[in-house]
Amino acid sequence: MNLSKRKLLTIGILSFHLVSFSQEPKTNAPNISGNMEATVQYLNPDTLIGAVQPPSKALINAYMNVFYRQAGFKAGMRVESYSPAILGYPDNFDGTGIGMRYVGYENDFVDVTIGNFYEQFGAGLIFRAYEDRSLGFDNAMDGMRLILRPIKGVALKGVYGRNRYKFSEGRVINSSGIVRGADIDFHLNEILPFMKDKKLDITIAGSLVSKYQADNRDDLVLPENVGAYGGRIKARYGRFYSDFEYVMKDNDPSADNNYNYNSGHAALINLGYSQKGLGILVSAKSVDNFSFRSDRDESLQNVLINFLPPMNKTHTYNLVASLYPYQTQPVGEMAYQAEVLYTFQKGTRVGGKYGTTVNGNFSTAYAPVRHTSNFTTPDSNRVYYQTNLFDKADLLYWRDINFNITKKFSPKFNVVLSYFNLSINNDITKITNDAKGIIYSDVAVAEFGYKINKKHSIRAEIQSLTTKKDKGDWATMLIEYNVSPNFFFSIIDQYNYGNPIEALQVHYLIGVFGYIHETSRFTLSYGKQRAGLFCVGGVCRFVPASNGLTINFTHSF
Repeated sequence: MNLSKRKLLTIGILSFHLVSFSQEPKTNAPNISGNMEATVQYLNPDTLIGAVQPPSKALINAYMNVFYRQAGFKAGMRVESYSPAILGYPDNFDGTGIGMRYVGYENDFVDVTIGNFYEQFGAGLIFRAYEDRSLGFDNAMDGMRLILRPIKGVALKGVYGRNRYKFSEGRVINSSGIVRGADIDFHLNEILPFMKDKKLDITIAGSLVSKYQADNRDDLVLPENVGAYGGRIKARYGRFYSDFEYVMKDNDPSADNNYNYNSGHAALINLGYSQKGLGILVSAKSVDNFSFRSDRDESLQNVLINFLPPMNKTHTYNLVASLYPYQTQPVGEMAYQAEVLYTFQKGTRVGGKYGTTVNGNFSTAYAPVRHTSNFTTPDSNRVYYQTNLFDKADLLYWRDINFNITKKFSPKFNVVLSYFNLSINNDITKITNDAKGIIYSDVAVAEFGYKINKKHSIRAEIQSLTTKKDKGDWATMLIEYNVSPNFFFSIIDQYNYGNPIEALQVHYLIGVFGYIHETSRFTLSYGKQRAGLFCVGGVCRFVPASNGLTINFTHSF
């Protein structure tokens, strides 16, 4: 253990004991909680699907979070281990060591954290620090966060520090850039007495975030301080809901935009209506030149300061979610989404004895219009074009039309039928090397659930994807057997029966066994996994093909 880690551990232990002895145990009892996860892979080579066996043959990802609270004091840490990291994880995860640590204090007025923290302003358009272990994504801030609540209905946040770049040889390496930000939130119904009992509920807020990075280029004059700022408003009136957020960013030359000096913007609108049995959501997003990183030279998912929410439905079925997923294009897109959920009441002709639910969703994304008439050649400031808010071009990036029907036929038997029509521009998203232009595909899914008795149930899925491009048609079949509350078994077969190369018409067969006991979960799976994208909430990572054994264990305490 190096000197800095020994100092950190010593400070943490002393802090725990000082707080423990300074408080009455009956009224301020200490609380320790946490969770852990370990994933182990043993892989075999498979030349047919392009799977390779790493030199170590076995791979492991493991981490444990431990959180301590007593009275207003809080502290926590995470130990991580990648020896080496499981297949498909980013290369910047390696070794064993402390990946996160913090101390802090909070009461009704103040909440202060020193060390690592996660935070988000609004929808994340301007600032979002978060982590997702399954994706290998972590841009935790390392510095200080301060939250003040001076009066009821007012919250002020301030953040300062560097975000995590990678975990190398068992230690965290932060970005070279510094991030500073502030956010203020006003809930008018709590602040203004005359609005206290009003049916109209309004919250307004504003944010300012800036980054500093030294000018590291001799051929360009780069801004060392780049600011982003904006505001948002949320309103609810009875069954209606709306929120609007708009942010702007100063010129920010980077690898993402070919080092141009255009300013950027991002806007998000959500309008909703809900009542018993009916839900309606309409959304729109306008983004141009809004990649925001603490290091201008980085790419992929590295050192992102903000998050651009996806404007499309998050799918869970195998063929829909994994073959042609779409994620926001930070260089620019105009995106729209509409969704309706309606439940036909029990006892009606369509609803039947148990009710019937219908869900329809439409989402699309286009390139923005970039006006270049005044910029035939970039001016001396390297400004290339102008854009307007929600100004849509004809270049399609993505379109998804889908609907499903959920029907319960008896207390034991239910069916979900779904259809998806997908169009994705592979020239923009570059998700496959085997197609150009727009890939059109149709997916049909039938899901069946049957409850045998109080403990035993079975679920099955039949999926079909047809397309005239890429690797051709696919089919997936899944069957899952559950023995409540402890066991489950499943078999899934993803079959590329329409591949134009007959030798590559492969069955990707995986068997899974799982055991659950209270807060512990153990799963064991064996089989083939095709190469492709793995996405969660609009953030994706590429996973290469594999053939082998995967063991996963999780526990919380």
